[in-house]
Amino acid sequence: MGTVAWLVLGALSGWIANRLMGKSSSSGLIDNIIVGIIGSFIGGFVFNFFGAQTITGLNAYSVFVAVVGACILLWVINQIRR
Repeated sequence: MGTVAWLVLGALSGWIANRLMGKSSSSGLIDNIIVGIIGSFIGGFVFNFFGAQTITGLNAYSVFVAVVGACILLWVINQIRR
């Protein structure tokens, strides 16, 4: 995937993960991109571990994988902050 596709995937998945994890205050665009990109790596690792397909491009399944990973990342961050 190209750089622009990674940024779009990261921003979208980071924003969705923030909403799913119940964050009341909206994060900035850069925060969402970083959380989404790191989340896509985490989601890809988790899905690969269970034998499922990982990120395949800019499509709905890849967004799902990245959102799962971003939710895991946000959960870990919230646990550390406590």
